[in-house]
Amino acid sequence: MFSKIFSSSTFGIDAVIVEVEVHFEKQLPSIVIVGLPDSAVRESKERVTAAIKNSGFEFPLKKITINLAPADIKKEGSAFDLPIAIGILSANGNIPVETTEKTLFLGELSLDGSLRKIKGTLPIAVEAKKLGFTKIVLPIESVKEASIVDGIDVFGAENLKDVVSFLNNELELEPIRTDRDKLFSQINRYNLDFSDVKGQENVKRSLEIAAAGSHNIIMIGPPGSGKSMLAKRFPSILPPLTFEEALETTKIHSIAGILSSDIALITERPFRSPHHTVSDAALIGGGSFPRPGEVSFAHHGVLFLDEFPEFKKNVLEVMRQPMEDYKVTISRSKMSLEFPANFMLVAAMNPCPCGYYTDPTKECTCNTGMIQKYMAKISGPMLDRIDIHIEVPAVKYKDLSSNLNGETSDEIRKRVIAAKEIQIIRFSEFPNIYSNADMGTNEIRQFCKLDSAGTELLKMAMTKLGLSARAYDRILKVSRTIADVEKSENILPRHLSEAIQYRSLDRELWMH
Repeated sequence: MFSKIFSSSTFGIDAVIVEVEVHFEKQLPSIVIVGLPDSAVRESKERVTAAIKNSGFEFPLKKITINLAPADIKKEGSAFDLPIAIGILSANGNIPVETTEKTLFLGELSLDGSLRKIKGTLPIAVEAKKLGFTKIVLPIESVKEASIVDGIDVFGAENLKDVVSFLNNELELEPIRTDRDKLFSQINRYNLDFSDVKGQENVKRSLEIAAAGSHNIIMIGPPGSGKSMLAKRFPSILPPLTFEEALETTKIHSIAGILSSDIALITERPFRSPHHTVSDAALIGGGSFPRPGEVSFAHHGVLFLDEFPEFKKNVLEVMRQPMEDYKVTISRSKMSLEFPANFMLVAAMNPCPCGYYTDPTKECTCNTGMIQKYMAKISGPMLDRIDIHIEVPAVKYKDLSSNLNGETSDEIRKRVIAAKEIQIIRFSEFPNIYSNADMGTNEIRQFCKLDSAGTELLKMAMTKLGLSARAYDRILKVSRTIADVEKSENILPRHLSEAIQYRSLDRELWMH
């Protein structure tokens, strides 16, 4: 007796269809699972046996061989419980073979036969639709994210008994549908708004420029100046996610199992803020069966690193490659996985160990050596990937006590979206370039031309302010974005001088 049931497993942020083959033999009762199962899959035989018996079905007293094909891909997780149980019941004659055709089964079984939530159902639904499957049966708690995929019926069940009754046409289950338009109508409903921030107009302006050109930014200021407050409001001025971006972002959260069961799709840009004690594997991703890290969870969103110099140096250094390539590649002896990591970095730091080096009212207790040692924790190549450095001064009392509200996030976002549209048109014929921050040397030469006054200004800034050579390209990229925000075709001297102000960590003040 033989049966074949279809299931699936995630591989990176994509999915692989797995055939669950069940074969009976008249030998001493036993269950053998082959096909590179991990410990969670190997343990499924105990859960499946108990679930079948406790659901009122007779368990076949035979030798049962279960093969998970293709056999050369490692199978992990508990989602194979349901397809294994359905395969055993189908081979035993409890379920007609034709009702399982073109259907994918996923789910973890409790000992009493009830179904538990599983992860990774969105990439699995995308792959199933691509390969021509018409139905997916899975736990009721996992249907929301899978139901976002059009063209495939997603059925949620409470327990194994309901699934068998459904396949035998004894129980009617309604396919779950999710209204995409309704989801995207609630987009950008942030609880935090830029109008809450008193003063700091210069810093708000720099964050607007960063958002408009997808520039990484670092804020330097004393404790209590509002760096974290500003960073948390930064996603509220970014352009809304497109459906493709939302799908890719949700896939990452889905395979990691951190997507809430009541969320079908992530429609707001992610904001991730790991503590400075984070390990390199937690930040970048890793593990024996690789999982995404914080840089991937921040894909199409913001990665906020507070107390930037307090992060371990090796942790910051491993972040350099994802910032350049917009992806993380994790290699193991038997596999190599890629996770997308196209995020905007927002970093915050004090100007010195005590925090008050630039504060006009409080005295700094650090000597020059301590400040240099503190600043040296951030390497040159890392600073090279951060386009905007902005000083955040302590907020004055008159700003704190003012009843005037600043610009709202909505007003700022409109200008950001307009600048983004200019860049989309500009780079429409350039593959893999979507914003000014992505420009290479050739694109800078083509789109960042200066007039004689601009050339003279930049030359004077480089020599008089002691700007480093790496600041040159960054200034041109940022000035291009400032011109875009102001809808100017050419980079004018005022755009250039504003961009020069955003290189404070390159000046001699910090270098000596």
